[in-house]
Amino acid sequence: MNTGENAEALRKITDLIRKCSIVILGLHFYYYCYQAFVTWGLTYKITENILASIAGTGLFRQFFISKGMALGLLLVSLIGIKGKKDEKLTLQAALRPLVFGIIVYGLSHMLLKLNASVQVLAGLYMVVTGIGFLLFLHGGTLLTRILKDRLQGDIFNKLQETFPQEERLLQNEYSINLPAKYNLKGKIHNSFINIINPFRGSLLCGTPGSR
Repeated sequence: MNTGENAEALRKITDLIRKCSIVILGLHFYYYCYQAFVTWGLTYKITENILASIAGTGLFRQFFISKGMALGLLLVSLIGIKGKKDEKLTLQAALRPLVFGIIVYGLSHMLLKLNASVQVLAGLYMVVTGIGFLLFLHGGTLLTRILKDRLQGDIFNKLQETFPQEERLLQNEYSINLPAKYNLKGKIHNSFINIINPFRGSLLCGTPGSR
């Protein structure tokens, strides 16, 4: 059921998954740019112990495992994205940052092959990878909104604002029956507005002296 509690729970779950993806990406930077962190004096015993425990799971067995997992968790977190409906939002506007973000995120490791100091290479790699990560998040958010709007449809359009109406003629000695037509799924149907008991719930208003 689409209740407020369920929507809030889904939002918390997606936020947690997104935070996990950011943590994994941060651990990826720390593990593969460790020499730069040592030079910057940003290594701590407790983080090294945590990193060693996580490394035993095979997360850092290959370079792209942790990097791909961070992107995969980010992709999962986009499922629960909701946003303000924008009629000007187009598919191209969503795909442009999404595709560019994937390219930047996937090819940023090539920066590590440049001829520069460890600190410069690590800084460039983290900044460029972070930009690709944010571009993917932005484009994925827009794309999810577009897909949800198209799958759910617009409840205020001409097709979905209609509903089945009474087509039977219900009569009695006091009834008032007004013939009508209505549109349902693109077809015109005949119907009746049946006022079975016109005395019930009726209110008569008039000025003094009216009959």
